[in-house]
Amino acid sequence: MRRVYLDYNATSPLRDEARAAMIAAMDHVGNPSSVHAEGRAAKGLLEQARGQVAAALGAEGADVIFTSGATEAAALACAGRGLHGAGVEHDAMRAWITEDLPVDRAGRVTVEEPGAAVLQLANSETGVVQDLPPGLAVSDMTQGFGKLPVAFNWTGAEMAVISAHKLGGPKGVGALVVRRGTDIAAQIRGGGQEMGRRSGTENLVGIAGFGAAAEAAAADLARGAWEPVAEFRKILENAIAAEAEETIFVGKDSARLPNTSCFIMPGWKGETQVMALDLAGFAVSSGSACSSGKVSASTALRAMGYDAAEAGCALRVSMGPETTRDDVLRFAETWLKLWKRHRARAA
Repeated sequence: MRRVYLDYNATSPLRDEARAAMIAAMDHVGNPSSVHAEGRAAKGLLEQARGQVAAALGAEGADVIFTSGATEAAALACAGRGLHGAGVEHDAMRAWITEDLPVDRAGRVTVEEPGAAVLQLANSETGVVQDLPPGLAVSDMTQGFGKLPVAFNWTGAEMAVISAHKLGGPKGVGALVVRRGTDIAAQIRGGGQEMGRRSGTENLVGIAGFGAAAEAAAADLARGAWEPVAEFRKILENAIAAEAEETIFVGKDSARLPNTSCFIMPGWKGETQVMALDLAGFAVSSGSACSSGKVSASTALRAMGYDAAEAGCALRVSMGPETTRDDVLRFAETWLKLWKRHRARAA
């Protein structure tokens, strides 16, 4: 049985370009902070990756501060700032904000004071894309980076949080992108690396992979690699809706990531669906990877107005450029078969 991976929003497969860059970086013996030839060579590789990430995000002239991932970047951006946000934000952002911004049933957030607010570019569970107001304090661009045509410099945001493994880079590396001149307080102090904002010897191998993945993702986006994926999502949702009319497609009337479909089948728990589909050869999830396994229902769906029972029956399918039409049709056929079996047992 050939397994089908449909959980790109949790983590994307490592790109060949990233793997090659990481292998090459392993041959650099020097510390980027050392002044000798070996150190300068390592520093050059570090700065090359910094430039690749900045160019891919449309952040030329901004500061790219490498971190251990988006979670650390969120802490660096938000700690102690008293920022406001919505319940649809990722847990890494929600840990630092006051959740008082309103969200409608379609997943759209209203922001009155951008300078004191955080707002994600796109939601990892529903795929709903937000309109970022000018002057936003922080935007979590983790899911949209590489999938949507966005430029940090155009948004007017002060800071953006991004991650490598969501666009085909390695796990355990991310970045905070900061508009030059914006003050932030270092959370990890010591040797003064990353312009004094994040101390600790840089993860050169991971960062090299991040840079290569970001460059490749930008090239994919430019050539329209996500357009067929959006069509596959339409095929998937139409196939399910045709036979299971009671299915609720979350955020269907909003702008969404091209690869993401979140749907609710009332009365059929999402975790049960995930396990059944896993046994059938499909990797999907019932929410954010950081939240899977928890008993509580999706915070994002609850913030959108779905009750706990509905939110507990959600399933997320997230595709990638490697996904095929056959993968999608096989998934829809399998899901419908399992649903009919569940319905018969429940009758």
